Amino acid sequence: MNLTYEVIDEDQIEMCRDLCNELMTFQKSKAHIKPELFDSMNFDTRMIPSIKNALHNYIFVVRDEDKIVGYVYSNISPKEAYSNDFATFFDLSSVHKKYVGCLSQFYIRDGYRKYGVGSKLFNLSMKWLKQFEDVEDYFIFVSNGNEDALNFYKQKGFAVSHTILDEFITVLRSRS
Repeated sequence: MNLTYEVIDEDQIEMCRDLCNELMTFQKSKAHIKPELFDSMNFDTRMIPSIKNALHNYIFVVRDEDKIVGYVYSNISPKEAYSNDFATFFDLSSVHKKYVGCLSQFYIRDGYRKYGVGSKLFNLSMKWLKQFEDVEDYFIFVSNGNEDALNFYKQKGFAVSHTILDEFITVLRSRS
């Protein structure tokens, strides 16, 4: 294993296509509530719109030689971006500033988990998110059935705020 880490620009996101689609398949495999909702979720319907709607984006990939084996995507967005046709992800009135930070997508291929890769990606993402002085609320949305991710984020200081879509998604929150 020869892991390297790098930030990529928005115009390079195509290199995350396969991993993003794997993430959606992985989430569906874990889900016990409405797994069929993942059928329409993929790189084109999740990552691209999120990047376009965000004010700032941060995409960090991990490679083993030339193969991308993990990534984290975080963004700074207007809080209103989290109220759409799919769901209202949190009570907008509970966020006092105009923008929120979100660790939006996080995936590490099987075989690369449990080596500290996740903690490194998480820490880099949080460091990036916390540089924005006009943000005090940070959110992570965990799909049902993904208990490992839920416990990972709790260990990192996030707390369960609430669930949405009949417990399809658990909303975790942290404040600066």
